[in-house]
Amino acid sequence: MKFDAAALPTGETVPGSTSKLVGVAAPPIGWLVFNNPERRNAVSVDMWKAIPEVMRAFTDDDRIRVIILMGAGDKAFVSGADISEFEKTRSTAEDNAVFRKQSGAAGATIARSVKPTIAMIRGACIGGGLATALNCDLRVAEAGARFAIPAARLGIGYPFAGVARLAALVGPANAKALLYTARHFGATDARAMGLVNEVVDASALEQHVVALANEIAANAPLSIRAAKLAIDNAMRDPADRDLAAVDAAVASAMGSEDFREGSRAFLEKRRPDFRGA
Repeated sequence: MKFDAAALPTGETVPGSTSKLVGVAAPPIGWLVFNNPERRNAVSVDMWKAIPEVMRAFTDDDRIRVIILMGAGDKAFVSGADISEFEKTRSTAEDNAVFRKQSGAAGATIARSVKPTIAMIRGACIGGGLATALNCDLRVAEAGARFAIPAARLGIGYPFAGVARLAALVGPANAKALLYTARHFGATDARAMGLVNEVVDASALEQHVVALANEIAANAPLSIRAAKLAIDNAMRDPADRDLAAVDAAVASAMGSEDFREGSRAFLEKRRPDFRGA
């Protein structure tokens, strides 16, 4: 798929989309677009609320095998929560609790997606934007991308789930550097600390991410689902692991028509045609 950096991907708009949070189905890829470029894709409460329904639409669509998250325009992936709403939505402890519940539910929906997710990061990836990227399986950034968690400059306590994900990726020392200093890090530093998987030139970002998504989509969906479930469980405390679900996912893949198709294709020296069943 080719599209201008300032435009939305072409495809079918999915249920739950709003003007600022748009889901586009372009099988085998689903695009979740933060479409608030005039505010560097800062996420409003309404945008957080829309994310679970858009993600559910992708989950329910068997044509979609990979979900790419992106920010509209060329200035930011997501620059964080919309600070202009703070007086209205986060001025009291009660309001802040509601906000955290809404944003937390959105993040959890991304993190628990049964389909692979890729954050395509252009420009600023700050605060809630970085938390959103951390909820994805893979992160690919342009060379000019910038990363920061400005919580310490705003008097914000960063939620445990986000801290845990950050520390698991970059290690405790790098996590503390990000949180203590609120400093902006470039893409090269982010790659070095393990915050992103790849860094590519800005002009090649969309093409590279689409190629990666198509590479994943060409593989057996049930195998990928089992692998994702196993890896996610491995990162949890032992008491919180659902090994029965992992075993069931592995058994489902091994008993599938796709397993038989993969074996036949290997013997016949051809590309397999996986159907996800």
